[in-house]
Amino acid sequence: MNFLIPVHLFAFSLAVNIAIAEFSADDCSSLGFNKANLLCSTCEEFSKYALSEIKDSCKGCCLKDDDYDTSGSKRYPRAVLEVCTCKFGAYPQIQAFIKSDRPSKYKNLQIKYVRYLDPIIKLYDADNKVEDILDIHKWDTDSVDEFLATRLSMD
Repeated sequence: MNFLIPVHLFAFSLAVNIAIAEFSADDCSSLGFNKANLLCSTCEEFSKYALSEIKDSCKGCCLKDDDYDTSGSKRYPRAVLEVCTCKFGAYPQIQAFIKSDRPSKYKNLQIKYVRYLDPIIKLYDADNKVEDILDIHKWDTDSVDEFLATRLSMD
């Protein structure tokens, strides 16, 4: 009977942690999410299907930044996806994105081949200065596409 108290305390502390904190990568994996490449905008899709419990878990696992809010996200006028073709074997999802018709949807996206470079996305401000650099080597094809759709200006 004494072991029940610690189990209840553990369950309570777990519930509190779920309500107020982000999940670890292992927690997210056990929930079916990949914390390394889950964008918060993806979590909003669960609302369409009345899956608020899953949405809450998703929100604890998604990639956030200071510019993200529920009304939208910061948009950049230009982006450059840089990668070395010699690394395509190691990053087949990035290769699949580049070789597909998806990049053509983004007039302000440039693909640049840089020797020995792992895949990154450079985001530029209105003055054409690099504002952010993202390591995308763990992203899949859909994550790259979704990120660009939400972060690149369509002007």
